[in-house]
Amino acid sequence: MTGTESTWRRTMLERIVIDEAVRELRPDAVVLAMTAEGLVNGPSDVADWSVKAAAEDAHVEAWREAYRSFGAKPQRTRSSVDALLRRADSLPAINKVVDAYNAISVEYVLPVGGEDLDAYVGAARLVRATGDEPFDTVAGGEPAVEHPLVGEVVWRDDAGVTCRRWNWRQCVRTRITESTRNALFLLERLEPYPLERLQEAGDDLAARLRAFSPDVRIESRVIGGV
Repeated sequence: MTGTESTWRRTMLERIVIDEAVRELRPDAVVLAMTAEGLVNGPSDVADWSVKAAAEDAHVEAWREAYRSFGAKPQRTRSSVDALLRRADSLPAINKVVDAYNAISVEYVLPVGGEDLDAYVGAARLVRATGDEPFDTVAGGEPAVEHPLVGEVVWRDDAGVTCRRWNWRQCVRTRITESTRNALFLLERLEPYPLERLQEAGDDLAARLRAFSPDVRIESRVIGGV
């Protein structure tokens, strides 16, 4: 890793934004963005899921309301934490990094996204879609390109959408694999979730990453809020 690459990643963290249109929709939205450089990823260990919340959790309901606010139907396209909680007892193990952030999501009742930082083109930003942004996915077992609905809340970079419907589905391009060495994590909170709990989740994720990547370099930044 060169100094230029490391500087670029720090700059990227500083440039992550929640667009004003999303702030108007949900002024209580807060994101804890975290970069982890120098990960040593690999095949899963035995995943250990600790389910402490039910589907009626207040934070899960807040995300359902957020989805309704931009026209999504949360019974059909659930927030990531809602979907994880519903199948926490049968979640497949993916790889060490993905298992770590999925465990944090389940245990802290918090949407957590993980992305391969080296696959990003420009900075991540949370916006309302115009509808023409490309979203790389798989359909029928084959690579496909879809587009979000107009007004849909999405995460994107300069190349297109990285996650549709806020935190519903990630694109193929930036997904974390066993070869991922540098990652971006997005931990997302709405009222009434305590900000202190958000930071605790971030600290826990950092500790889990260090457990199998002791030389990892972690930086974080809190974005948003009123």
